[in-house]
Amino acid sequence: MAPIILILNGPNLNMLGTREPATYGHETLADISKLCADTAAELGLSTEFRQTNHEAELIDWIHKARGRCAGIVINPAAWTHTSVAIRDALVACELPVIEVHLSNVHKRETFRHHSFVSPVALGVICGLGSGGYRAALQHFSHLVKE
Repeated sequence: MAPIILILNGPNLNMLGTREPATYGHETLADISKLCADTAAELGLSTEFRQTNHEAELIDWIHKARGRCAGIVINPAAWTHTSVAIRDALVACELPVIEVHLSNVHKRETFRHHSFVSPVALGVICGLGSGGYRAALQHFSHLVKE
């Protein structure tokens, strides 16, 4: 069975494609989900792709990944800058984590420059649009082969 990479998306990402296209592009979350599934298949991985606007639900998904998944790709969206609870859940699950952001958060408002997730992540990818998800999956492909 192919190793499972859990791909989690936070609040408002369900609005991709119509929400602030100058910042986030025209791709929808369904487009990104397909890109991830196709990339994973090419790399011999399996994915579970999820999005929620409810922080507790995201935390529950992280907890359930422990011992079941090979890693987590997470775009915490606005929770990046606010959620110690998500940070703590990621530590508790004891899995490698890659943080992904569609936009370059460092070129945006100052409050977006701080991340509670980055210090506990294996790596951070921002500003590459949906290509950031692809890059994260490529890295996990190398990790699971080691």
